[in-house]
Formats: sequence, C-alpha cells, structure tokens
Amino acid sequence: MLLFLIIINLELETNYIIRVASELDFDYAEIITSEMEHSAKERGTGIAKRDTGYIIEKMKEGKAIIALTTNCQWVGFCYIEVWESKKFVANSGLIVAPEYRKCGVAKLIKKAIFNLSRTKYPEAKIFGLTTGLAVMKINSELGYKPVTYSELTKDAIFWEGCKSCINFDILNKKDFKNCLCTAMLFEPPTKNNLL
Repeated sequence: MLLFLIIINLELETNYIIRVASELDFDYAEIITSEMEHSAKERGTGIAKRDTGYIIEKMKEGKAIIALTTNCQWVGFCYIEVWESKKFVANSGLIVAPEYRKCGVAKLIKKAIFNLSRTKYPEAKIFGLTTGLAVMKINSELGYKPVTYSELTKDAIFWEGCKSCINFDILNKKDFKNCLCTAMLFEPPTKNNLL
C-alpha cells in the first residue's frame, strides 16, 4: 500500500510529502474544510460541503491522501467515499492550498488517491464529479472516461451530499440525471473488458 511519497519540486525549491492521512493529521481538518468552502465560493462553482468531523473520519479510516511540505505546512487533500457495498468508489474533495496551485500538486494527489482506491477496492468502479478542466485532464490520464450520471452509483446518500452545492436545484430539476458537473468513471480491467 502507498505509505508516502516525497516529491522534490526544484522549480519552487519545495519538497512535498504525499501520503495516506492518519490521526497525525486531525489538526489540518479545519483548514481543509475552510479552504474547500472558500475555494468553491471564489470559483462560483458547486462543491458538496463537508464538516471537520467528516474529514477526520476519513483520516481515521485511512481513506484520505494529504500533501504537506517537509516542515508540515498543509498543501492539499483528497478522500475516498465507498458506495453500494464497494461496487463504487468516489475520489472526492480534492483541494490544494492557494499558494501551491498550478505546481502539479493536484495531479500528484489525484494519482495517490487513485492508487489508494485501487489498492483498497480493486474491483470497484472509481468515479468523480467535477466542473474543473484540470481535474478532467488528470482523470483522463488516469483512465477515467466521461459518462452519464446513470452509470454512477444509485445510492441516495451519495446524491444527498450534493444538497450543499449551489447547483443542487439544477440536479434536482433534472431528476438526478444531469447537472453542471462532468461525471467521469474508471472501470477496473476485467476479462470481459480486456477483449
């Protein structure tokens, strides 16, 4: 399993530690949730709001990736949600601190959370919803394909998470079949889809 990865960014002379989040990281939960909310408002896009307790739970479960500098400054975060008895996994809540954006950190975090998802849930389909072009490009590089919402989890609790999004009315009016987010799905290789 992925324990940690140290990335040296020579251009910015910054070293990043990208690893599975744990109890050691509970103190970062408040800044993570605050930055998620602030970033969504700043971009004018939707994001499902999460509280610090939820983020801490993901850290406890080993279902999150955190990025830090070597002097323990928070850089970024992403977590895993599991749906329909491990049939689907969502990589959610990708956030990078403003001063570390456009440095390639988001890509490193997405790769790490993808690898963690594949390790923990090798048979699961991995999906994400995004309005960000950069995230769509990263997902494509990882093997995700754009899909309709009908190919995602049917679990009502997943869709409940969208209620805090500014675009929830659109999703609701479209009967949960479409919204402003692009749905992307990675299907693990099987004998049937290798042929």
